[in-house]
Amino acid sequence: MEQYMPFIWIGFAVVMAVCEALTTQLVSIWFVFGGIAAAISTVFTPSIPIQSAVFLIVSLLCLIITRPLVKKFKKKSRIINTNADRLVGQSGVVTMDIQDCDTVGQVKVNGEVWSALSKDAPIPKGSKIKVLSIEGVKLIVAKL
Repeated sequence: MEQYMPFIWIGFAVVMAVCEALTTQLVSIWFVFGGIAAAISTVFTPSIPIQSAVFLIVSLLCLIITRPLVKKFKKKSRIINTNADRLVGQSGVVTMDIQDCDTVGQVKVNGEVWSALSKDAPIPKGSKIKVLSIEGVKLIVAKL
C-alpha cells in the first residue's frame, strides 16, 4: 500500500483540481496544495499518518493565508432590484376594494394592475395608495 501512496495523493490533488475548475469560488484549491505536499512527503516517510498530517497542515495553512486575500478581492455582492421592486414607494389607485388584511384587492400602479393587500385597514375603490413592499406577486399597500 505504501508504494501506491504517492499516486493516491496525486490522484486526490487532481480530483480536487477538477472540482475547483468546475466551481468558481475557490472551494477546494487548498486541498490541491495539501495533496501535492502529501505526495512529496511520501519521498521522506512511508508513514500514512504523517502524510495525512502534512496534507491537513498544508491545506489549513493555504486556507489561512489565501482566505483574507480572496475576501479582499472578491466583489461585494450588491442587491440588484428586479423590475417589480421599482414599484416600492410608488403611489397608485385602488381598482377593486381591499376589504381587510386577509382579502386581496387590486390596485393600479404605473399603469399596471396588481393584486394587493392592506397592512392596516380596508381601502375602498378609488382611494390613493402607496406601495410599502412586495410579497410574492402581491403588493402590500397603505392608504395615502
